[in-house]
Amino acid sequence: MLNLIISTIVFFVAAWFTNRYLDEQEIPKGMTRGVLVLVLASLVSWGAGEMVDWAQVKIEGPQAAAQTSGGLSQLLKAVGQPQP
Repeated sequence: MLNLIISTIVFFVAAWFTNRYLDEQEIPKGMTRGVLVLVLASLVSWGAGEMVDWAQVKIEGPQAAAQTSGGLSQLLKAVGQPQP
């Protein structure tokens, strides 16, 4: 969950800085510039999310995978539904 929050914040900050930089370079606004901002902000956001995941694994250790044994019949038993 922390990954989603951090990467969303980083996306908007990266988009703002990229737009500001392109304004300073006097690159005209248009669809190409908009796509460039979207791609660059997405890449920076993805990188920040990966760094958060990496740091979380280093701090907490690897998370165990969920165990899904049994299938639908065990799920129906747990819920209390009659089985077909």
